Amino acid sequence: MKGINEQRAGLMSGIGAYGLWGLVPLFWPLLKPAGAIEILAHRMVWSLAFVAVALLALRRWSWIGELVRQPKKLGLISVAAATITVNWGLYIWSVNNGHVVEASLGYFINPLVTIAMGVLLLGERLRPVQWVAVGTGVAAVLVLAIGYGRPPWISLVLAFSFATYGLMKKKVNMGGLESLTAETAVVFVPALGYLLWLGARGESTFTSGGIGHAALLASAGLVTAVPLVLFGAAAIRVPLSTLGLLQYLAPVFQFALGIVYFHEAMPPERWAGFALVWLALTLLTWDAFRAARRTRARVQEARQAAQQQAASRQTADGPAPHAQI
Repeated sequence: MKGINEQRAGLMSGIGAYGLWGLVPLFWPLLKPAGAIEILAHRMVWSLAFVAVALLALRRWSWIGELVRQPKKLGLISVAAATITVNWGLYIWSVNNGHVVEASLGYFINPLVTIAMGVLLLGERLRPVQWVAVGTGVAAVLVLAIGYGRPPWISLVLAFSFATYGLMKKKVNMGGLESLTAETAVVFVPALGYLLWLGARGESTFTSGGIGHAALLASAGLVTAVPLVLFGAAAIRVPLSTLGLLQYLAPVFQFALGIVYFHEAMPPERWAGFALVWLALTLLTWDAFRAARRTRARVQEARQAAQQQAASRQTADGPAPHAQI
C-alpha cells in the first residue's frame, strides 16, 4: 500500500510540475511593462532567495563545501547556468511577443535534439525507429521553415539550449534543489547588478510599477522553483517511462494556449510541420515502451534461469545430513 501511495504522490507531483510549466505563458504577460531581461533578472534573484530559504529549512548545506572543492563540477554548473539563462530569457521574450506556439515547438522537438546530441557528443547508438524519428523531426523543421518563411530559430534555440542544459545536469549529477541553488548562485551577481543598474537609471519597473507589480516580479522565484521541486519529488517516485510521457504535457498546454488564448495563426503548413513532429514523438514513445518491455522480459528470464539453477544445485546436493548426537 505504501508503494502505491508513493507512486500516486509521484504521479501527482509530475502532473503538477509539467502542468505548471505548461500554464506559465499565462504568467509572463502579467509582468509587463517589464522587459524580458528585467523579468529574467528578477527570476534569477528571487529563485535563489526561495531555494536558500528551502535549504535552510531542510538543513541541506553540506554539499556546498564539497562542490567548491570540485572545479570541474563548478565549470559544468556554470555552463548549465548560462544555457538555462538563454533558455529562460528567450522563452519569456517569446511569450510576451506573440510566439507562444513557436516556443512550444522547441519543447516538442527537445527529445529529438537530446537524442541527436547523444549520438554526436556521447557516441550513443540509435535503434532504427529512433533514426526514423530523428529524420522525421528534421523534415518537420524544414516544413516549418517554409511555413514561417525562415528557420524556426526560437524553437531551435530553446530546444538546443534545454538539451545542453540537460546534458550538463546529467554530468553534474546533483539533486534538483541543490543544482538550482548552484545555478542561480552563478548568475545571481550579474542579475542583481543589472537590476541595481536599472534602478539607478530610473528604468526599473520594480520600484515604479507599484506594490502589486513588485510582488508579481518577486513571485517569479516561486514560479521557477515550485515546478522544479515537484519534478524532483516525481523523479524519485515514478518510472522514467512515465516521466517521459508526462513531459509532453507542458508543450501541449503551451501549444493550446497559443492557439486558443493568444489567438496565434496556424496556417496549413505549420499544422503539417507540427504533425510531423508529433509523428516523430509517437515513434519515440512507442520505441521506448517496446525497449522497456524487452528489458523487463530479459531480466525476468535471467531471474527465472538463476532460480532454476539454484534449485537444480540443491536437488543434486541432496538434503543436508542430520547432525549426530
